[in-house]
Amino acid sequence: MKLLFASDSFKGSLSSGQTIALLTKAAKEVFGDCECVGVPVADGGEGTAEAVIAATNGTRIFAAVHNPLMQPIEASYGIFEGKAIIEMAAASGLPLIPEALRNPLRTTSFGTGELIRDALRRGCRDITVAIGGSATNDGGIGCLRALGARFYDNRGNELDGTGADLARVADIDLSGLDKRIRESAITVLCDVKNPLCGENGATRMFSRQKGATAEMTEALESGMCRYRDVIQATTGIDCDAVEGAGAAGGLGAALKVFLGGAMRSGIDAVLNLIHFDELLDGVDLVVTGEGKTDCQSACGKVMQGVAKRAKAKGIPVAGLSGSLGAGAEALYSDGVCSLMTTVSAPVTLEEAMQNAETLYRDAAVRMFRLIQIGMRIKVENR
Repeated sequence: MKLLFASDSFKGSLSSGQTIALLTKAAKEVFGDCECVGVPVADGGEGTAEAVIAATNGTRIFAAVHNPLMQPIEASYGIFEGKAIIEMAAASGLPLIPEALRNPLRTTSFGTGELIRDALRRGCRDITVAIGGSATNDGGIGCLRALGARFYDNRGNELDGTGADLARVADIDLSGLDKRIRESAITVLCDVKNPLCGENGATRMFSRQKGATAEMTEALESGMCRYRDVIQATTGIDCDAVEGAGAAGGLGAALKVFLGGAMRSGIDAVLNLIHFDELLDGVDLVVTGEGKTDCQSACGKVMQGVAKRAKAKGIPVAGLSGSLGAGAEALYSDGVCSLMTTVSAPVTLEEAMQNAETLYRDAAVRMFRLIQIGMRIKVENR
């Protein structure tokens, strides 16, 4: 019997790798002689680089960059098979700024550009950038500045690349853009389809969670509209018609329009990067899961992606999650055969997270025992 374990992390409690270890221990306890294979998985958000590095025996690279407030920090990304996997959040993420200092008028994606530049310097010409969790609303001009592009106001003064600078953009100079970009394939992991401006755009949809007040939101939206118009005048591309342009405070637009980035679903791209379909060969059962499973899980998250790949090969999938919410049952049509939770009694979220390992392992044993009953019924009723 061969089992494949591929769960997302349980944010704040269990890593994807920890779930593999706990499932393996539980499976050995119940089935005895079974083959257990585990692969860390993520959907393009937090933990993506770590998952890809672990699954491909890649290397974690550390680079000196700048955080969203242009303070020097050290951030990491991964290199595997000659390719790079970068998480925007590592250099330009919201958790890098204390809550009291969060202000998207002041933040910049410059550090993300520095990570891309470092990967180029190390010879990578296939670069994947996961753009979730940003602290920025700068339209990606900070990132582009780190790669050699220049932005000017109507007096010829060069702009720094913050959210506030969007309102001043009058001219874009790409002549200094790192020439190695032309030799490179850029993939952007992005599961949102928001345009750059408007009610569903980068600013109105996401800036509040980055610290923007109502007044800031209006200023940022006005600036983003100006930036959109300058992009169209420069390139002929209307970013309001580009799906995903509004992702990560407009970084989606910058990576696609100026760097030729290809937008990809996070989970599908990650599963391709880690050669997941090959791992399914000879597998009898797949176990997946996440912290909370609900209607969003069937919208491009780990469990859906894993289940669809397994279903295509006729392999049953069991889901083990921290909790179930409304709409979780949508995963049944994607290939998940059963959904179970780790909690066995009423507990608070804090208690569940504090005892995550014990609860997860005990639930895994219960799950495998139920599967064992099913195996016995099948055999005895032949």
